[in-house]
Amino acid sequence: MGGAHRTGHCHRRDRQHPRLPVSHDANAGLSREVESEGLAAATTGSALSSAFATEGSATRPRLARLTPVLVAAVGFAGYAGWALLRHAEFQTGGYDLGIFEQAVRSYTEGRSPVSDLIAPGYLLPGDHFHPILVVLVPFYALWRGPETLLVVQSLLLATSAIPVTRCAIRQLGQRCGTVTGVGYVLSYGLLTAASFDFHEICFAVPLVALCGEHLLSGRWNAAVLCALPLILVKEDLPVTVAAVGVYLVLKRRLVLGSMTVLVGIGTSALVVLVVLPALSASGHYAFGDKFDAAALGAGLLTKAVTLLVLLAPTALLAVCSPLAILALPTLAWRFASSDTLYWQTGFHYDAVLVPIIFLAALDGLGRLRARARLPVITSGLVPVCASAMAAWSVLHLVPKVPQPLWTSAQIRLVNDALARVPDGVLVAASNRLAPHLTNRDTVMLFPLSDRTRLPEWIVAAKPFVPWPAPAAQQQQQLTHLADDGYRVVVDDGVVEVLRRAG
Repeated sequence: MGGAHRTGHCHRRDRQHPRLPVSHDANAGLSREVESEGLAAATTGSALSSAFATEGSATRPRLARLTPVLVAAVGFAGYAGWALLRHAEFQTGGYDLGIFEQAVRSYTEGRSPVSDLIAPGYLLPGDHFHPILVVLVPFYALWRGPETLLVVQSLLLATSAIPVTRCAIRQLGQRCGTVTGVGYVLSYGLLTAASFDFHEICFAVPLVALCGEHLLSGRWNAAVLCALPLILVKEDLPVTVAAVGVYLVLKRRLVLGSMTVLVGIGTSALVVLVVLPALSASGHYAFGDKFDAAALGAGLLTKAVTLLVLLAPTALLAVCSPLAILALPTLAWRFASSDTLYWQTGFHYDAVLVPIIFLAALDGLGRLRARARLPVITSGLVPVCASAMAAWSVLHLVPKVPQPLWTSAQIRLVNDALARVPDGVLVAASNRLAPHLTNRDTVMLFPLSDRTRLPEWIVAAKPFVPWPAPAAQQQQQLTHLADDGYRVVVDDGVVEVLRRAG
């Protein structure tokens, strides 16, 4: 099995170094060497684990070391450029970019993280558990604006390509591994996350990728250390930490695995049952009522499409690896939700699953080769599928815009109108305008749902979109604001700015 296993893994390496038979003594020596480095599970039987163990840094080509970083760098440039362009064209929103900026701005100013876009004085930790946002404070202090969040998110998403591409090169060889890495960067789940504002889940993506790489390498302690910070990202991710523990138990790391399971389940229960209800104004977990076991049997076609979009870039090979266990908690809570948006492929919900699927597929391919002695040509299966799905993802996502497009001239009018709103005031803004004000004002969402706290300024974008209220209702509220003492400051047909007298 050893010789056939290595042949399929890296053609370039085999051409450079003649294949030699591996004796039991050599295997024992390798095991002792691995153990001395803390890789006690290099001989666990996983095909990919063997590839990692047998390829040391001394023999790894320089190009193989640099390629993952180059792939990540190009991915970062693409993600960041795309996100900043969408923001400049007013295609981002108060939901969710503005909400997260309000939280980070609050942390930076030493205040409790509130979001007035959700409700006046709304304590955001009562909505979701994401203390990891504090990490953004020094970056936001250097550049106070939503652009900081978009750039950091782009960096985190792109960084996850390093361990994934590294694994792909070790498994498939330089060319096929590089193409797979590019396919990962352009996968639908990551592109949708990079395109849709900012979300705390971006912190989880590189952590999961590194954790998966360590698990496949047999670096158990390092894997757990990468998994534990997931607890601070969002309340659903401690269960993923528990899934890491289950994987370790399957690999006969019973003590470490059991402890990891207990930590994951324990912190999940603590956050959902104690911390979030204590911070919530309602006294209970805000999203707890979305879980419905009956929903598991609903929307089966939609869920099947979601699974297909996730698995197709890797030729469905992820199901052949036990690493796929790490994807089950996220899929379970999404498919057991009564909110149909969680069943779909859009937004940012797939991002944390993408590195798991790619790494599991690489491991699954190695296992199939080792057991079935598949031909070397199977190295091209994953990169071909990843490339095809990447092309589909780009063609499908790039034309999509969540808001009506404005021309360059209209964008200049909007920027001029927003400049009329002074700093440090209370303002109600349309969703697409809100994140352009949250760095300097206290921003509420227009149309107003609570008229007991009237803002000094109102900024409404035109044409109205049917969210968060029907367009007719927004126009009606704007018309009646004169009764509350508002006068029109700007009305250029693209944006209307009003100020309350007194």
